[in-house]
Amino acid sequence: MHHPVLDAPVSPLRQRLIDDMNMRRFSRETQRNYLRDIGRLATFLGRSPDTATADDLRRFQIEQQEDGVPVPTMNSIVSALRFFFTQTLDRPDLARRLVRLSHPRNLPVVLSRDEVTRLLNATTCLKHQAALSVAYGAGLRVAEVSMLKVTDVDSERMLLRVERGKGGRYRNAMLSEDLLTLLREWWKVGRQQGVMHRDGWLFPGQHAMKPISTRQLYRIVVEAAQAADIAKRVGPHTLRHSFATHLLEDGTDIRIIQVLLGHAKLNNTALYAKVATRTVRAVTSPLDKLGLFKPGEGSPDI
Repeated sequence: MHHPVLDAPVSPLRQRLIDDMNMRRFSRETQRNYLRDIGRLATFLGRSPDTATADDLRRFQIEQQEDGVPVPTMNSIVSALRFFFTQTLDRPDLARRLVRLSHPRNLPVVLSRDEVTRLLNATTCLKHQAALSVAYGAGLRVAEVSMLKVTDVDSERMLLRVERGKGGRYRNAMLSEDLLTLLREWWKVGRQQGVMHRDGWLFPGQHAMKPISTRQLYRIVVEAAQAADIAKRVGPHTLRHSFATHLLEDGTDIRIIQVLLGHAKLNNTALYAKVATRTVRAVTSPLDKLGLFKPGEGSPDI
């Protein structure tokens, strides 16, 4: 696949940065984003970013804020620049000058079990249904679904091997009996269609030698949601959110969910406790245990 940012002419500094990212197994997408964000600083300076001073970084961040750059975008740029100054230039003193801004995290949109069922049934072909079922049934990120290969399905150990997750981390995801049955059905149909190969992609794109794109998966989810009359704003990540929330509501230990999701920090997983409504309803209030109040007779006003 052609990546204009990664395939641009390479200076020694750029190559050193790319080597540092490859050594840490950064994904192609992360590398592209880092190169783009470091390029923003170079454009602001009008010269090579390795000549930046502490005052340059301060002025750069002030201009971004004045230009209305969203906080998440500013923080992503900070991550790229901190890596560049710390790892590639060995200038941690400059990395410490970069300010990461706090911002409230929105609660994730979660589908009910009925809505997930309607969404999966609203897909237009078996490949699409299988891909979205993997996102929900194993809790994978959209890029992880896209990059799965047939050989990543381990039916003996009932696992899906995620060989290049977020941050280049490897992990095993769960493979349920029902999901395995669906994937085997898709394997048979895909073989008949001539698009599935033993060493190929689990979900080939328009060209069998390339995987389905994340953009196409997003479009599949949106169209299925519309067909299923789901009014919520959904995307592929909504299925991952729903996977985690439904497991939490069913009593699965949050640390196990953390492992299944591939979260490096428990704080990221703990966010789902805020939207797990069944879990909240199942908790008995200590006030109820006092037995001070008895439900009155007649129809309640609230």
